[in-house]
Order: sequence, then C-alpha cells, then structure tokens
Amino acid sequence: MATVSFDKATRVYPGSDKPAVDALDIQIEDGEFLVLVGPSGCGKSTSLRMLAGLEDVNAGAIRIGDRDVTHLPPKDRDIAMVFQNYALYPHMTVADNMGFALKIAGVPKAEIRKKVEEAAKILDLTEYLDRKPKALSGGQRQRVAMGRAIVREPQVFLMDEPLSNLDAKLRVSTRTQIASLQRRLGITTVYVTHDQVEAMTMGDRVAVLKDGLLQQIDTPRNMYDKPANLFVAGFIGSPAMNLVEVPITDGGVKFGNSVVPVSREALKAATDKGDRTVTVGVRPEHFDVQQGDGAASALSKDAPAGLAVSVNVVEETGADGYIYGSVEVGGEHTDLVVRVSSRAVPEKGATVHVVPQPGETHVFSTSTGERLSD
Repeated sequence: MATVSFDKATRVYPGSDKPAVDALDIQIEDGEFLVLVGPSGCGKSTSLRMLAGLEDVNAGAIRIGDRDVTHLPPKDRDIAMVFQNYALYPHMTVADNMGFALKIAGVPKAEIRKKVEEAAKILDLTEYLDRKPKALSGGQRQRVAMGRAIVREPQVFLMDEPLSNLDAKLRVSTRTQIASLQRRLGITTVYVTHDQVEAMTMGDRVAVLKDGLLQQIDTPRNMYDKPANLFVAGFIGSPAMNLVEVPITDGGVKFGNSVVPVSREALKAATDKGDRTVTVGVRPEHFDVQQGDGAASALSKDAPAGLAVSVNVVEETGADGYIYGSVEVGGEHTDLVVRVSSRAVPEKGATVHVVPQPGETHVFSTSTGERLSD
C-alpha cells in the first residue's frame, strides 16, 4: 500500500504549446479511492498514464510512497492497470491470463495457482478459470482484467474507464463490485471516468479536470454541496445544476417576480468585481413550485412569486418527476430542470412558477465563474 503524489506534474505533447496536463497537484492517501473525472480532452487519462509511466512528465514530479517514480519505467513502479478494452490474451485461459504477470516474474507455478484461485474466488470467477476470454461476457472479461491486477498485489491500482464497454445495467452492478472490492483490499486506487455519476458513487474523493487544469478536489458530498466554480457546478450532478444569470438588487437578486435573499458577502464580492449580475445555481430538487405565496417575496401582489417556467417536456421516473422547461430572464431564454412530486406532475405546455428554497442557492461570479457564496 502507498500514497501517491502529483507534485505540479505537467505533460506537454510534442508540437503543442498548451499542456495536456498543467501543474497537477494532488496528494492521494494510502488506501484511498480517487476518481479523476472530466469531459473528453481534459487530461484525466494523460494524468493516469503519467502515473503509470506510459507518458513522459515534462515538469514536476510523481511519487508513489517515498519513491520518486517520475522517470522510472512502468515495470518498476509496482502498479497494476485495468484498461477499458480488457487487454486479455485471446489464446490463453482465464487462469493463464490472470497469472501471466507472475509467470513472467518467475513466481513458482504452485504459488501462481494459489493466488489465481484466491482472486477468482473473490471475483466469482472460479468456474470460468479454464475458459478462453471469447467464451465470457463483457462483465466477466472485466472481472478477469481485475483479477489479473489483484494477483500482482501492487501498491496502486490504475483504472482507465474500465466500465465504458458495458451496458447500462451491468455498469451499475460492476461499479458496486469494484468499489466494494477496493475497500476490502485497501489498495490505493486512481480511477478515470467521464461519467460523473460513476465518480460520485465510487470515489472517496473526486478530482474534476478541465483543459488540463484541476478545478476542484473534494469528497462527492462536498463537491455537490459546494462546487468551486461554474464549470464544476454544471458538470457534477444528474440532472445538472440550473445556472441562471440574474440582476443584483437590494437585499438579494431578482429572480423573476421575486427577490431571492443572497448573503451580503457574496453581493459585495460581485460588485467589487464590477458585476451587475451574478449567476445563481439551483439544483433541480431545490425549487419550490409556487401555487401562492412563495419562499421569496413577490415584487407584485398580482403575480405568483418566482420565475415562470414554460413546461416543454415531462419525465416521470416513478419515485420522482422532472419538468424540463424554459424561462425568460433579462430578455434571454434559459433552460430549467425542476424536480416535482410524482403525484403532482404538471402537463406539458403548462406554466408553473418556481422559487429556490431558502439557503439552497449557489452564487457565482458571472465574469470569473468562481464561487461567491459560502
């Protein structure tokens, strides 16, 4: 077991002026499950490949435990990698695939067999040990790839989008297996995915990258509750957080026909930057659908409080309902998603008024995108 450190690690590909990974600074604790997440091209796979020794590090350093591994070849780093495409040898049995790295290392056959059988028992693969990969399903092949990593007993597991080739239902069950297996083995794990739901459900901590830069690293709960900037706010959460640019007014912000209270510190920070508007973020589950007086004070006695949402699409998931609508703020149309009770779902084409629940707004600078509220 070991800690992992990215110490301002940078990767610039030949022929490019812009770093693919720019001064990445992350400290990963012994036994921690860290997920790197972000859109395509954000640098997450490059970061993993730098740690594996498959990409050069142009500046900074990478450490595993007390060792500086920045310029060590992959075989000397004591890591095991699980790839998206499984990377199994088709002519070998499951047992031979799982034990191949140990065979190359000169481990005695009896010891290899023992370790392979132990890993197969953990992964529920015992009855498949004599089969070839082509006789297995995608989920079983991924478990074989996991088994091959486990038998090596490495200091660090590296996983590069290992579930992206599986169907939706299998992905859910396999991610649960991987997370519980990692906790059982206690091996430090760095996991790369573009799927923020995977990141939120699996990681002890999540690191969000964009354009090679680390945006935020935190526990899933803290990241959901306090995104550091507009990018993280819009990326983390499913459905995504609603982000609406609204004008600053006395005592708060003007949200449709209402004034929504916002902390003085946030408003002062915005006005100090010269902003006349802020971007308010509200999760779909944090709206009150107004039938009369709302949580915010109405500017007009005749109109319902809040923003008028024109309902375009209704989704019913059984436990919840979601309305996808459009609102007009400052002469511009913005899309909005609101979670409603599955017992009181509005009709498509209806108009409802929504107000953020007290204390559930996130305030960001419109000019810089940084978080202003506590």
